[in-house]
Amino acid sequence: MIDLHSHILPGIDDGAKTLDESLEMARIAVADGIHTMACTPHIYPGMYMNDGPGIECARFRLQAELVGNGIPLRLVVGADVHLVPGLIDGLKSGLVPTLNHSRYFLLEPSHTTPPPRLEDSVFNLIASGYTPIITHPERLTWVESHYPVFQRMVAQGAWMQVTAGALTGAFGKRAQQWGERFVGDGFTHILATDAHSTGRRCPRLSEGLEVVRRLVGDAEAQRMVSQRPIAVLENLSPTDYGLPQKEAERPSMIGKWFSKMRLAP
Repeated sequence: MIDLHSHILPGIDDGAKTLDESLEMARIAVADGIHTMACTPHIYPGMYMNDGPGIECARFRLQAELVGNGIPLRLVVGADVHLVPGLIDGLKSGLVPTLNHSRYFLLEPSHTTPPPRLEDSVFNLIASGYTPIITHPERLTWVESHYPVFQRMVAQGAWMQVTAGALTGAFGKRAQQWGERFVGDGFTHILATDAHSTGRRCPRLSEGLEVVRRLVGDAEAQRMVSQRPIAVLENLSPTDYGLPQKEAERPSMIGKWFSKMRLAP
């Protein structure tokens, strides 16, 4: 499995605090069946002043520690990005990193307040050649009154990422119910951990994946943790992988991806 959303880099946001915690998170991920993880710390002006070059350096250092400790987890770069003025320019310059330097990036809306002109902003990002993956919509306090907005953004070409722990109740009954609705209604593209620690928000996908299997079947569940994440990291067209599918699976790209994996930093 591939996890496209984690806060495993130590000491740069509200995720892992120390290198030891990062290493333990990596061990948990590998034991759960995750072989590749995106390092996606927050970029939030005024609070988390991370940028592309700094995140890349932190990823390089942690990858070296993983190799030195014999932990077979491949790290790729990314960020958990807030919708702020100048975002498109930041993406173009590399100050705001996309996932593995692809057209895809994680876009985190405010948890408590709907961003003004959200649909227009997402449309402009897509028109500029990017595919925003909107993170954990099931956990937003304003999802009830804006569910059609998320449906329309998917129709525009945005992707949705549901948190595995939300589906198992780790964020409460409300987030669980909305997570199940996003998955069951066919508006979820990616399942990810959004891991922050070794505790309640640890990097495990498998339990949430079992819930997805019950809701939409094994083939679509695998697309959320394997085929679509591979398409993201390979920078493939979102139109080929965007909408949840119920028909026969596409030809697997897993062999191609494994052949290109390198664990050295």
